[in-house]
Amino acid sequence: MGAWDAWIGRQLVQSDRLTPALLQRFRATIDSAEGGDVAPQAIHWVLCTPEATTAQLGLDGHPQRSDSPDSFFPPVPHPRRMWASSKVEFVAPIQVNAEIERVSTIASINEKSGSTGSLVFVEVAHETNADGVLAIKERQTLVYREANTAKPTPAPEPVTIDLSEWDFHRTLVPNEALLFRFSAITFNTHRIHYDAPYAINEEGYRGLVVHGPLTSSLLLDLAAREFGPNAVKQFAFRAQSPAFAGEPLHLVGRREGDALTLAALNPAGQTVVTAEGSL
Repeated sequence: MGAWDAWIGRQLVQSDRLTPALLQRFRATIDSAEGGDVAPQAIHWVLCTPEATTAQLGLDGHPQRSDSPDSFFPPVPHPRRMWASSKVEFVAPIQVNAEIERVSTIASINEKSGSTGSLVFVEVAHETNADGVLAIKERQTLVYREANTAKPTPAPEPVTIDLSEWDFHRTLVPNEALLFRFSAITFNTHRIHYDAPYAINEEGYRGLVVHGPLTSSLLLDLAAREFGPNAVKQFAFRAQSPAFAGEPLHLVGRREGDALTLAALNPAGQTVVTAEGSL
């Protein structure tokens, strides 16, 4: 048996409500042009947010992990945690004022060795119901890494990016205010998103890190701008490298039939997030 096999199958049930205020704040955060009572896709990432008290937070801002029977996440000792990827199925749109229930289940835990040392991958299956109807299914992969020992890498030299292979694109600069708003609306207290000295000195980044689900929310918004609200049926993203506050982010996409290929590129044209979807 693995060290954390007892956690496989553990469940967490959370309740929430999509209030008009929360819907408007989410739209304002990502500069969504959508209106009306049907929420944009990605709204589920601001629902059923963490509920740990401030006293329960660890040095990195995440809730402390323990071997308590009541602990949902396993007590992986590695200090650094990252949302590595997600596969999302949009079953039904979520309306404003919907009563939300999310059931989260630890699906698997696997330890592997990488170039930076030991890695522990935790997969979580989420089912989000709105007014008693299944709205979203998601399989999320978190990765826990050992403490950083490398120095921060400098920003890459900007280049002129050839966007001719992409059908549509949008460029923006994720600033500190955007990161703060997304942290606030998702109740995400991970310090790499708002505490620059911590991000640089403790985790080895060159600046504040853009949230993976923020970049993915912006990619879903890019698709909505091109194809209309709630047009995406399947969406899967994978983080390739960090994006940083203050550095331009190029959101790009193309369509082949009902298949979508999306990506976020840094100023050097390097891929930050890759995503695939279907209409």
